[in-house]
Amino acid sequence: MSVIGYIRVSSNKQTCEHQYFEIEQFAKQNNITVDRWVKETISSRKPLNKRQLSQLLDELQPNDILIAAEISRLGRSLLEVMRILENCLNKNCRVWTIKENYRLGNDIQSKVMAFAFGLSAEIERNLISQRTKASLDNIRATGKRLGRPFSAQSKKLKLSSNTKKVKELWDMGFTKYRIAKIMCVKHTTISRFINRMGW
Repeated sequence: MSVIGYIRVSSNKQTCEHQYFEIEQFAKQNNITVDRWVKETISSRKPLNKRQLSQLLDELQPNDILIAAEISRLGRSLLEVMRILENCLNKNCRVWTIKENYRLGNDIQSKVMAFAFGLSAEIERNLISQRTKASLDNIRATGKRLGRPFSAQSKKLKLSSNTKKVKELWDMGFTKYRIAKIMCVKHTTISRFINRMGW
């Protein structure tokens, strides 16, 4: 039997120390030793086969214990969490999470619990997404522009002081490439400027 501590963060801006500390403390309190650590920096939205967790699941042996600080470290979607748990349960492995205090093994109660928390997490994310979309739709309906004010962006544009000249060239039928040469800037700069101005 091996005890594996699994740690995942979504970006390099996050650190593993907190999850590592939680798992270490949990192991001490339960008189177990973590035999192996698997740490990775990757979004859980990435396909499972692109994560180290996929290889770990393949290597699990009967009676192994996989410990994570919380269930969201394993996966974000209901289907993915269920696939991970199914893999572990089929191998007669256990999955323990600290935050939710789950002790999932190969029994019907664990399977029911796994489905319940996976479904709850999926519903919660969908509700958050729906609320966010509704809020953005309401803002758009009032005519407000999303993001930073255009004036704040235009001050930083190289061409903002030559708007009139660029507009005249554009209205005269000059191509973006030609205007870029005349203004001594890159074509992409002209293209972004014209797109921002909505011409």
